[in-house]
Amino acid sequence: MNERIPVLALLVLSGPARADPFASDWASSPKSEARLIAGGTGQAGFQIELAPNAITYWRDPGDAGVPPTFDFSRSTNVASAEVDFPAPKRIVESDGSEAFGYERGVVFPIRVRAADPSKPVTLELDANYAVCEKICLPARTAVSLSLPNGAATPYAADIEAARTRVPADKDAAVLGIEVTAREGRNWRLCLPAEPGAQRDLFVEPPEGWWLTAKPEAAAAGRDCFGLALKQAPADAKFPAEVRATFTGGEGAVETKVKLSPKS
Repeated sequence: MNERIPVLALLVLSGPARADPFASDWASSPKSEARLIAGGTGQAGFQIELAPNAITYWRDPGDAGVPPTFDFSRSTNVASAEVDFPAPKRIVESDGSEAFGYERGVVFPIRVRAADPSKPVTLELDANYAVCEKICLPARTAVSLSLPNGAATPYAADIEAARTRVPADKDAAVLGIEVTAREGRNWRLCLPAEPGAQRDLFVEPPEGWWLTAKPEAAAAGRDCFGLALKQAPADAKFPAEVRATFTGGEGAVETKVKLSPKS
């Protein structure tokens, strides 16, 4: 694929950049640019390039921030368009809070199903996301791309690379997860250690809950994390099902685990 122009250079160009047949024009916002790229049949990606020191957010933004939203309702001949989220990293912001997201840039893979496979597909995306450095700025993007039907494009490798970072969905029992309740609505979650990068854990509880996860000392060949419930609705019921995303190890995975308080 062609060598990319640094994002800051793109931001100062006069007039919009011209797209190639497999990518939309770049849509510029302060500290970022975004576009649609096409892979093979039914494969696309939403690409965000960020200025140095800027970040954008995962579907759970962490202590603060705003998750991205994607609206494909203006698309033509599209039965469904499903966006996948590459695994995030934990980022310490300037105020000491923790963000879950991406630095430098990210490609969100999109799985597209045509309403009629014999007819052309045009993907129209209205996306909203936040870009933060010392302050957070909203970015609103409207991009459009006609998708090819056939062989892979020059961007297929970029989309596939992003897809390899999307957590694989696995059963908690298959992963060997053990959850132990502690006092005060706290838990210890452990699973067998794996070679590779150090693991991290991101947890998404039910709406209205606030649950944190922090690494703890490994125990007998197992990676462990401490979970603490900081806030829950007055009518909260247990067991509570949370989505757990693990990064590092042999690759990112996500699963569902159930939490019950110590009796």
